[in-house]
Order: sequence, then C-alpha cells, then structure tokens
Amino acid sequence: MGFDAQFLGVSAPLPRVVDGHAEASVELDYVHFTVVLDTARRLARVTAVNIDGDDLVELERGDDWQLDERIPADWQAGPAIYAGNDLDRGHLVRRRDPVWGSHEVAARANADTFRYTNAAPQASDFNQSEELWLGLEDHVLEHARAHRQRLSVFTAPVLADGDPPYRGIHVPLRFWKVAAWNTGGDELAAVGFVLDQSPLVDTSDAVAPRAGTAPPLGPFRTFQAPIGEIAALADVTMPALVAADRMPPTVAARGWRRLDSTDDILL
Repeated sequence: MGFDAQFLGVSAPLPRVVDGHAEASVELDYVHFTVVLDTARRLARVTAVNIDGDDLVELERGDDWQLDERIPADWQAGPAIYAGNDLDRGHLVRRRDPVWGSHEVAARANADTFRYTNAAPQASDFNQSEELWLGLEDHVLEHARAHRQRLSVFTAPVLADGDPPYRGIHVPLRFWKVAAWNTGGDELAAVGFVLDQSPLVDTSDAVAPRAGTAPPLGPFRTFQAPIGEIAALADVTMPALVAADRMPPTVAARGWRRLDSTDDILL
C-alpha cells in the first residue's frame, strides 16, 4: 500500500535516486507512502505520500517511534541520535498526510509515520518557520480543492557531502519538498521548496559545511525553487515533476524566491 504514482489521475512518479547512490538505497512501502532510505547515510533520500484531502481522518498523534524491523537497525538513524540533545525527530512525511480512508487504514498509516526511516534530525528551535514550512502542503491542497483535493508530496533532507558528522550519521542542513496535483484537465502541476536549518544545528562534533552553489538561506528561511535545481541538489531525477513546475522561467532565472508567507507562493 505504498505510494501510488497514478493517484492524481495523471502520472507523478516517485523520484529516482541517481546512480551514484542507488546501490545504497532501499525502497520501503508504508500505508499511503513510500520511503527511499539511503542505508549509507541512514536517512531518507526520498519520501513520497499520497494525500486525499477529502477523506482525512483525525486521530490522536501519539509518539511511539519505532525502528523498521524489515531492515537492519544499523541502516537506520535510531533513538540514540536524538537522546540528550536539541535535535528533534522531524517527520518527513507529515503525520496527518497519509491518515485517510477507513479508521483501520488511517490508524495504520498514523503508526507508520512514526518509523525512524521517516525521521530526520531537526533543530528543536523550529518555531521560526514551522507555520510556513508545514503549511505549504495545506496551501497547495487548498489551491487544488476545486479539482480532486488530492496531492502527491515528495520530501527529504538534502544529503550533502559537507553535512556535519554526529553520532555515526551526518546531520542534514537542508530539506526539500515538491507538491504535485492534477489541474483538473489531466495535466500535472508541481511546485518545489527548500528550507535551511544550518544556522540552528548544534552538534558537539560538528564541522563547518562545505560551501555550495545554493544561496545563503539563513535560519529556517524557506524558498520556492525551480524543481530542476532541487533535483540536482538532492541527487535524484524527477523529469515529470520538473516539466510540471509552475514557477515561471522568468522568475526561476532570477534565482530562488524567498517566502515570507504562503501568499508569496507562485502556483
């Protein structure tokens, strides 16, 4: 019951890991979502979830994080990463996104989001952009409401070479998200975003990240970015989503677009 590429009524395939990382990747299906785990980095390189905004079920959150028993524990960034520090277990697939359908199915989806394969270390001081970053999908879902009220959302940390080492992993400093929907005419549309947490990450044995080509984002600033550039940054391929990008080429040519509110998003 993992991610369905045809969920929108038009194809929105799961992004594929580039050859240099494919050998270390394992694809794990959960209820209504899929995680592509990089077993070398012990974190997800891609997550993909189907959201039926017209069939969501409200359930108590819970907080029972578990390792995925289908794969070795040392492939996963488990509880030791988050103990006694300011790093939170940040959901990649949001807890409420796959929680739809019958109560039984929704409950299974809710529990599935609490797998360490679906977590990545996030600085605990997330309040500066929590409303904006977590509200992006809600905003796009509202935009799609006139059609099928469905989204497919792809989210993951950017697993960069220069991420600081900590307790056997490297803490990702950036995250990316792409939301896709059907325009109502069997046409795929998509938008992409990047968030940076590097100024707020505090690890005792961290090293300075290597300089990259992306603009300095600042603490938890969120940008709308061309999906093609996100794909290159994340070392994945997603040609259908790149082709469906709603960011006008004239805007993309000027660089990443800083978002101060959801009103700034170009849909």
